[in-house]
Amino acid sequence: MTMTAVRRIASFIGSGRLYGVGIGSTLAQLDQAIQCDFVDVVEEEGDSMRRDYGFVEFYLNSDREWRVSGGAIELHRLATRYEMADRWHAAMRDKFPQYLTWGELNEEFSKLPDPPSLNLIDQGDFLEYRASATKVSVLVNNDQEERDGWLGHGDVWSVSLG
Repeated sequence: MTMTAVRRIASFIGSGRLYGVGIGSTLAQLDQAIQCDFVDVVEEEGDSMRRDYGFVEFYLNSDREWRVSGGAIELHRLATRYEMADRWHAAMRDKFPQYLTWGELNEEFSKLPDPPSLNLIDQGDFLEYRASATKVSVLVNNDQEERDGWLGHGDVWSVSLG
């Protein structure tokens, strides 16, 4: 059975791993897991890097080798640049939605065998649902705007690890 993108995001919240990649994974493991076009942005000091796949990013630090220190699925980028999801689908076979509500994601999350508890942090225009056990946070749009070509109330902004 193939995993839907929404189920994959729910699994990411529950496990702290996206396509098997999590904190501590090596650059070689990231390269093996994600076969999609990317841009590497190395910081001036040369000891940190962002691997940008469009709406998916991983952050890496280097001592002797590059290791993942965090990452994010920037779902808000798909609202206006949905072609990024098409490129990802061609490479990775997951079709991410243009918009994803917290209700849809939470429903899939609740189906996990042993989902970690989520702490709710009100940040004004955003609600953060944080799974401390896996170090994953979901930011949800909390303004009162309706969706109109951009995210509306209750839409997921991002899911981040770190």
